[in-house]
Amino acid sequence: MIKISDFQTKDVVNVADGRKLGNVADIDINLNTGKIEAVVIQHAGRVLGFFGKDDDIVIPWRNIVKIGTDVILVRYKETAEYEDE
Repeated sequence: MIKISDFQTKDVVNVADGRKLGNVADIDINLNTGKIEAVVIQHAGRVLGFFGKDDDIVIPWRNIVKIGTDVILVRYKETAEYEDE
């Protein structure tokens, strides 16, 4: 069993390129089924929700590859989409 607060302390890393996406800021739960639908990632460039122009990243639960001790590995966008940043 894992607590929501445990999610918030883990770094979220994209398995496609090893890039840190940020930390879990929120979780979307389906109230009818009680299942987690997605995790919302606070972008690494933001501080306490401020000083950032980027929107939060929503990762569907099906795109979570592995939840480890220190990190959560996810599938998010292809590496080529980061070249403009």
